[in-house]
Amino acid sequence: MIYLSLFIIAFLAATLLPVQSEAVLAGLLAFSQEPWWALLAVATVGNTLGAAVNWALGLGIERFQNRRWFPATPAQLEKAKYYYTRYGRWCLLFSWLPIVGDAFTVIAGVLKERFWIFVLIVGAGKLARYLVVAAAVASSAMIGK
Repeated sequence: MIYLSLFIIAFLAATLLPVQSEAVLAGLLAFSQEPWWALLAVATVGNTLGAAVNWALGLGIERFQNRRWFPATPAQLEKAKYYYTRYGRWCLLFSWLPIVGDAFTVIAGVLKERFWIFVLIVGAGKLARYLVVAAAVASSAMIGK
């Protein structure tokens, strides 16, 4: 049940929903008996698949840009495309950042980034972020002894 809960929270955190998976992972790393590498793997896979939902949304989102409820203005959409094109797919390494990270993953879909490249780069960035969380928890545990 721990792994399923972590997966769902990490998945939702990578979508446009305001969920924080780092705190949940940190708590599990500090207080559960589960192996740290398994927790990191589940969080990384869940968070990467959640980002893939954003990529898929990006594939068809432009057809809705003239609707009143659309979350971005045409100018904002063009600006996001500009930055993604300027800095390239490597900006996906920062897909874990609040707000802009979600925008990067959606724009990757809009610009038809190849899915396997998207998954590799996003997965690497998400894993790196969770490794930092794990290191912080381990460091905190060492200081407390």
